[in-house]
Amino acid sequence: MRAEDQERILIEVQRRVVAQAQQRARLDETLADSLYHEKRRLKDEPDERAKKRDKAFYDTIQRSMRGASDRALTRLLDQIVRHYAEEIAGNFDERIYTAVTRAGAPALGLLLNAVSPKQLVNRFPDLPNFDDAIIMQGEIEQLRRLHELGTVILVPTHVSNLDSVVCGYALYKLGLPPFIYGAGLNLFSNPLIGFFMHNLGAYTVDRRKRDPLYKQVLKTYATCTIENGYDNIFFPGGTRSRSGAIEQHLKLGLLGTGVTAYVENLVQKKTAPKVFVVPASLSFQLVLEAETLIDDFLKEVGKSRYIITDDEFSKPGRVLSFMKQLLSLDSKIYFTVGQAYDPFGNPVDPDGNSLDPRGREVDTSLYVTRDGVPVHDEVRDAEFTRELGEQLAHAYMADNLVQATHVTARAMFSLLRTQNPDVHIVRLLRTGGQIEDVSLTQLYREVDRLLHELRGLHGRGGIRLGPVVQADSADDVVEDGLRHFAIFHSRPAAERRGDRVFATDRALLFYYQNRLEGYRIDREAGLSPVLTKDHRGLNAGSL
Repeated sequence: MRAEDQERILIEVQRRVVAQAQQRARLDETLADSLYHEKRRLKDEPDERAKKRDKAFYDTIQRSMRGASDRALTRLLDQIVRHYAEEIAGNFDERIYTAVTRAGAPALGLLLNAVSPKQLVNRFPDLPNFDDAIIMQGEIEQLRRLHELGTVILVPTHVSNLDSVVCGYALYKLGLPPFIYGAGLNLFSNPLIGFFMHNLGAYTVDRRKRDPLYKQVLKTYATCTIENGYDNIFFPGGTRSRSGAIEQHLKLGLLGTGVTAYVENLVQKKTAPKVFVVPASLSFQLVLEAETLIDDFLKEVGKSRYIITDDEFSKPGRVLSFMKQLLSLDSKIYFTVGQAYDPFGNPVDPDGNSLDPRGREVDTSLYVTRDGVPVHDEVRDAEFTRELGEQLAHAYMADNLVQATHVTARAMFSLLRTQNPDVHIVRLLRTGGQIEDVSLTQLYREVDRLLHELRGLHGRGGIRLGPVVQADSADDVVEDGLRHFAIFHSRPAAERRGDRVFATDRALLFYYQNRLEGYRIDREAGLSPVLTKDHRGLNAGSL
């Protein structure tokens, strides 16, 4: 963010959040709630310096509350809001952005992937190059056009911590300015990545903070950046998909900032008030953190750790190894831009006009006016955001690009289920079944069946297919899938031994096959869905 806007936005965040708090509850209750949540968080704070600093701050607030007047309580509330806002606030330094992008694709990719300075020096110039690896497709021209007509909120699927790198690099290659985005505080722990993320538009999101006031500051900060014309990236899935499936349960909090910012733009009578929400789908043949993510999902389905700080992304050497091995196979990472929407869930045309279900233009300003005046209405806006969330969930499924690893894993896992019909899914994953291998002929046949289903679905616009899956034979798809499985993970999800294929890591196989969950492509095989409809848990009917 430009320095000239930073302080102005922070002041506006303070003003709005304090005013809202004054309307909703007694100030002493709001302050007490913040103290309770923050002191509870600090008990588990691993950073002793941060713990000491924050404890001193909140101890001072608590002492000052005793016998304080309403005016004094307002000042204390203002201090906490400012404390939160300064922690969250991002920055954008044009000089750093120019230097990084001029250094070329390898430097940009690695600098944003937490590789340490020592490794950069030791391994230079043998660095992976993003230039040919990222394929950008979909509604690219519409994205460019909408950026000129209003403010864009890009909302990608969330597969890996590499997602923000891919998104940022794709936007750069498309000739668009950098978007600002929220990144988990744990991603700033590496000094190098922290420095560049802070100066390339990222603002911090501390998911350990449970204080409702903090969440309100975060949402208000994002809203103010949109109002000031800063394009944003939000991940509506919240965290990376633990199961590997496409997100269907979206967090609507930050999504709702689109409506709020649009209404405020109308109130302020801005010349370009429109806000556009653009979904994007990311597809990798392999996922860097797949082993950690699926392990977390299976340990406590529905009770997964909200923050994972010890996965593969936290190990710079693993990141470098992953990228080098993936790119050595000429593997592609797909960045697919979807149909854009307005904040109310209506599709928009290339000129930014909102369209109703019959394709007619609609004036969305009428949605938010009362007696001809634009007004904020939380209940009304929440319903609009819910409708937007439904549209995005559908778009993610339609723009999901399937690659050979996904199809190979799905076919292999389906055969394991069929061959072990009396074994519960959990047991099959943890201890295996009586039969844990299949013949190549069986696997080819099942992949061929899946290809028939998927290509038909692709023809109806229900899914996207990578080049191998779209055009090659079942034999080629299996070969490509097994080749990728062999290059990075501790153990391959599946491997060929002679004329048979073995499930060598059933959890990984499950993770990659889940990319095809929700498409009803196993009806012919008589298999029920493995995951719940929202893709966040195991389906009881499949156990």
